[in-house]
Formats: sequence, C-alpha cells, structure tokens
Amino acid sequence: MEMKKMEKDQFTRNWIIENSIDEIQNYQKGVLTLRALHYRLVSRGMTNTIRHYKRVVSAMIKARWDGYVSFDTFSDHDREVLGITDYEETTVEQEQNRAEQQIKLWMESYRKNMWENQDTYIEIWIEKKALQGIFEPICSKYNVALAPCKGYPSLTFLNEAKYRFEEAQNTHEIVIVYFGDYDPSGEDIPRSIGDNLFRLGVDVTVDRRLLLEHQVIEWNLPPAPIKMGDSRSAKWNGLGQVELDAVEPKKLQNYIEKSILDYRNETKYDDLLELEGNERAIFIDNLKEFVRSL
Repeated sequence: MEMKKMEKDQFTRNWIIENSIDEIQNYQKGVLTLRALHYRLVSRGMTNTIRHYKRVVSAMIKARWDGYVSFDTFSDHDREVLGITDYEETTVEQEQNRAEQQIKLWMESYRKNMWENQDTYIEIWIEKKALQGIFEPICSKYNVALAPCKGYPSLTFLNEAKYRFEEAQNTHEIVIVYFGDYDPSGEDIPRSIGDNLFRLGVDVTVDRRLLLEHQVIEWNLPPAPIKMGDSRSAKWNGLGQVELDAVEPKKLQNYIEKSILDYRNETKYDDLLELEGNERAIFIDNLKEFVRSL
C-alpha cells in the first residue's frame, strides 16, 4: 500500500513530459543531458530523488519514440564515438574547390591571441562534464580553456594543468574560474585544486563563481538533503544540496560570460584589435606573394 501511495504523486509521466518539452526549448539540440533535465524539473518543484530521476529517463524514452521530443535533443558525454569512417568518393574537382576555400580562409585567418597582452591567464573549470555543452560555446567565443573536473580532479589532470600554467605564469597571473554544485564537496573542491597545484609548484587563484549560498537564495533554487555518503557533510552547515544543473541555462551562460569579461582589460583588448588589423594586411600581402611564387 505504501509503495502504491508513493507512486501516485503529482509528478506523473505526463507532468514530466509536458514540463520537459517547455524546458527543452531553452537549449540548443545536443546540449541538454537527462541529468540536467532532471534538475531543471526539480527547479519546477519535482522532488529530487532517484525514483523521480528514473521516471524522467523513462518519460523521455517514451516521448522520443512517440514523437513529442526529437531524438537529437539530448547529449551523452559518457558514450562518444571517436573519429569517423571516411567512405565517400574523392574527386579532383571537389578537392580543388575545398583547397580554394581553404586558401581564402587562410587569407582571412590572421588573429592575435585574445589574451596575449592581458595581465591574466584564465581557465574555466567545472565540476560536471554533463554541463560541458552549456559552457563550451562561451569559452570558445572568448578563447578560454574549459576543464571539466568530474568531481575532484585527479593528480594526472592537475599535473597536466601544471605544465600549462608553468609557462603562462611567466607573463600572466593564473586564475581558475570555478563552477560547481552547492554542497560540501562543491565548496571544498576549489580549495583542494588550489592546494594541490601549489604542492605541484604553481601558484593559482581559484575564483569560485557558482554555486554560492546567496545565489541559491536569490534564485529560489530548491535544496535537497545532503548526501550522507559525503564525509564532509558532518561539518557543513549549508542549506542543503543544490546541483549546478538546476540553474536556468541562459542565466548560467550569461554568468559564464560575465565571469570571463571581469578578467579582460577592455582598453588592452582594443589596442590588440588595432594591432591585429595592421598585421593582417601585412599577412595577406605576404601570402599572396608566396602563392604567386609557387
């Protein structure tokens, strides 16, 4: 009787499908994960439980087979195909057209590195790989590295970062802008990153931007009970666990962009663009001369 009573809550399959279709419109195809969708529905009032997560998965399977949701709506970062199998016929004409287009693109390709005359070298680090699709377009737009940690980053991951930072710190201050969950681990991971990188020999500033307690309150994000398996729970007195996935994607992307621009000196950037224009003209003239000499 108790199980039947639990199943008959308001968050039925139809409720999930109806609200999911509304949420999906906020994402480009292939960006949203089922886990992220679950947390978006939690922000609409659904209980944050494994039972309801499984119900979301089941509802989205049905919604896709029934034609309510496109099959290319969701991404699955844990199952990615590497490389491609080329099978199409190659012709001289096609390859020549492609080469001509590449030459034109090379003529227009000269760019200064966006951060070369800045005081700061920044990277965006995120706790969850599932949110990579939301972060990637903004990081690409501003030529900023994106590093999904998948929780506490491994020493191998940190050691690879050390090599990037060692060279950059000769001319720039190193800053990691961190985005993670609001919970004991999300609060501790930035500290762990900074401490371990220091032990590896590089001094970095870790700027934790999301998710903070005042944001949880201001944005009315519903907290769930802390996972008792987290050993840091006993000493933590926060409001409860809130996943970064619960933040509306457009709001999250706006915050990512603002966080990056906080570290870019616009006067120096304008100077760089002026220099880029002058050097591009020289670059094009030199390339044309080279092509004529072939």
